[in-house]
Amino acid sequence: MESRTVSLAIRVGTGLVLAFLYIPLLIVVIYSFNNSVSQTWPITSFTTRYYSFAWHDPDVRTALATSLTVALFATLLAFFLGSLAAFAVHRFQFFGRNTVSFVLVLPIALPGILTGIALNTTFNNSVRPIPFGVLTIILGHTTFCIVVVYNNVLARLRRTGSSQVEASMDLGADGWQTFRYITWPAIRTAVIAGMLLAFALSFDEIVVTNFTSGTELTIPKFIYNNLRQPRNRPVVNVVAVVVLLVMTIPVYIAQRLAGAEAGTAAGRRATLRGDTEPGL
Repeated sequence: MESRTVSLAIRVGTGLVLAFLYIPLLIVVIYSFNNSVSQTWPITSFTTRYYSFAWHDPDVRTALATSLTVALFATLLAFFLGSLAAFAVHRFQFFGRNTVSFVLVLPIALPGILTGIALNTTFNNSVRPIPFGVLTIILGHTTFCIVVVYNNVLARLRRTGSSQVEASMDLGADGWQTFRYITWPAIRTAVIAGMLLAFALSFDEIVVTNFTSGTELTIPKFIYNNLRQPRNRPVVNVVAVVVLLVMTIPVYIAQRLAGAEAGTAAGRRATLRGDTEPGL
């Protein structure tokens, strides 16, 4: 049993960590309602007019459309490639299997600037150079979004096991039927959670984007370009709040899906042990 002192220390430490993480975000939200261009404290008057300015700013609209487009297509590519890679590594034994897994995970572990430089050099020096634009941003983001989907799907496949798939095939189901009725229900929440996290990861990415975007403007690039201009900071604060909301929603949903699946899995294990009655 933990002593009261240890319990109190853990709570205080947790509170300090959460304050360190979230107080700066709260300050950005508060400053987005500041009526003054200069960011001084305390704030003397509040307004919502900068939200209107941001909405009617053509650069913000263009950047938002580009960021949403890139995040959507990068997520779809990551879903397709990451899921296929997870199935290949889980289901088949082949030479270099662990190396393939390592190579897939490596892009998210490397510093973004290295990935950006590598992609920039590849696009510039390939046999047929690819002009920088939305396509190159999507390809760049897909390199690290794959990892999120791959890890989620692979972890779920490893927890699911293969006995149900084998039983389905033994009972005469073909590959598509087995996937539709057995495999997909088992991995569905992991796939959706991975896609939501990939979308959030792509939407706010700045380092790789700077090396692969050319003249295209995304929301993170808009913030980066305008943050150094004092008169644009109120609009930047508003855009940052929008990014915060766009990031929070998919991450929250992904966390809830993971929690719901963990609870379902715990219930199944308890039922198998006889701790609960299957009919309840």
